[in-house]
Amino acid sequence: MLQALDEAAVGRWCRTAVEVLSAARGDLDDLNVFPVPDGDTGTNLLLTAQAALAAVDREGGRTTEPVWSILSRGAVLGARGNSGTILAQLMRGMADQLAGQEPADGPTLAAALQKAAETAYGAVADPEEGTFLSVARSAAEAAVAEAGAGRTSLSEVVTAAADGAREALDRTPGQLAALREAGVVDAGGAGLCLVLDALVTTVTGVEPARPPLARRPEPGHRHDHRHDHRPHQPPPGPGSEVQYLLADADEAAVERLQRRLAELGDSLVVVGVDTPTGREWNVHVHVTDIGAAIEAGIEAGRPYRVSVTPLAPVRPPEPVAETRAIIAVVAADGPGDVFTEAGVRVVVCGPDGVTEDDVLDEIVASAAQESVVLPNDPELIALAGRAATRARELGREVGVVPTRSPVQGLAACAVSDPGRRFGDDVIAMAEAAAATRWAEVTLAEQEALTSAGRCQPGDALGSAEGDVVVIGQDLASVACDLLDRLLSAGGEMATLLVGSDDDLGDAVCRHLNSVHPTIEVVRYPGTSGAAALQVGVE
Repeated sequence: MLQALDEAAVGRWCRTAVEVLSAARGDLDDLNVFPVPDGDTGTNLLLTAQAALAAVDREGGRTTEPVWSILSRGAVLGARGNSGTILAQLMRGMADQLAGQEPADGPTLAAALQKAAETAYGAVADPEEGTFLSVARSAAEAAVAEAGAGRTSLSEVVTAAADGAREALDRTPGQLAALREAGVVDAGGAGLCLVLDALVTTVTGVEPARPPLARRPEPGHRHDHRHDHRPHQPPPGPGSEVQYLLADADEAAVERLQRRLAELGDSLVVVGVDTPTGREWNVHVHVTDIGAAIEAGIEAGRPYRVSVTPLAPVRPPEPVAETRAIIAVVAADGPGDVFTEAGVRVVVCGPDGVTEDDVLDEIVASAAQESVVLPNDPELIALAGRAATRARELGREVGVVPTRSPVQGLAACAVSDPGRRFGDDVIAMAEAAAATRWAEVTLAEQEALTSAGRCQPGDALGSAEGDVVVIGQDLASVACDLLDRLLSAGGEMATLLVGSDDDLGDAVCRHLNSVHPTIEVVRYPGTSGAAALQVGVE
């Protein structure tokens, strides 16, 4: 039994919390009726805890930074949804008190829990009783009372906190009409109880004996709760959840952002955390005017990892439809619109790259039981595979088609058939991608030795399957030479992703019509980026 919560124990607590949230995710999702009945509270809590654990696993032991700081930063930057963001705020609040200090004994931990609950209330624009916040506050009050009564051991304090949270959870239906009418306890509060039970297990070595989470008394019932008394509730309708990370902002700008978002919507939670490059914030809000919410973030600083998820209209739950999503990773200045018009969900790879979390978030946001991921870059195939593995742990069926270029991704999309068995469809898409030879035309940025000889800055480079095969002074002549080489091995169709130079696209199309008149040409204009032209030959 632990006498103090040291850094190793903090890591074990986080890992245990992930395990229990993973096991309870479905039950927590089913309980979710507040603030909107979108059935994702368990998933969001799990993703947030996983982000915290991933940060500890990635950075712990490689730096002198306290594990509390690493854990809280990972939670805040990876927080998902309303409940996940509040959980991250609680972790950050505890870290503010415990990071860099001696291992926490009972009274120290009780004080940290109390401070964390207070800061969580401050992070939520319109706190409601009978919610996650109420459970957190009661847990902290019980811990402080236990220590004040002379029962100061760490095990006594954490057990009191977990028991206090359970008692508060049982009171939530009497505090919030939405819960009372649905016959459920608060889903976020239930998740926090599991996290605190995981702390008890870590400290005592014994898992608390608890009754299972109560299920809905009438399966299929959802309460239509509009929160009409709320001052900043958006107009009736499903609305959307908008969430993003905000960098390059100061405290005054964030305060203005909070006021603006409070006018636009509800379920507003803003949590800040220090990072190696400066302070950043996780911003979460439910709105009907998505553009205004994002524009407010742009005015305050630099929003990134923007996520927009439609909030489903209030309706009885239905079995998850056997729908299938295709998710493509595309450069910020790449052919994202081309994929979107084809019905594909897009993950934007910005200047800072793309992460496993970005891909996983899009898989989860799709709400499809089956998903196909198109990395569209040889360096992102392994990353997509890791995100798919994590999604499978959440119960999703995910396949990765190892596309090495956007043109291969488009070829895969062209043959996708939702009517096929999922495995057969993934195979067909993979075969179409593999049968597409890909190439691109770019401008050399520096002198270099390539497989086609030495190039100078400003030279036009024609690359096939990643290797430079043509060097010249003129983009059009290099592009035509490159296409001739590709088509010398056969082909029936050429797909062209033309950059900002329409004249280049015109020149290439004229060449194909003249020299290869039997080739079907599909041209997509208006894409920009490093490549002046991307080509796929099938």
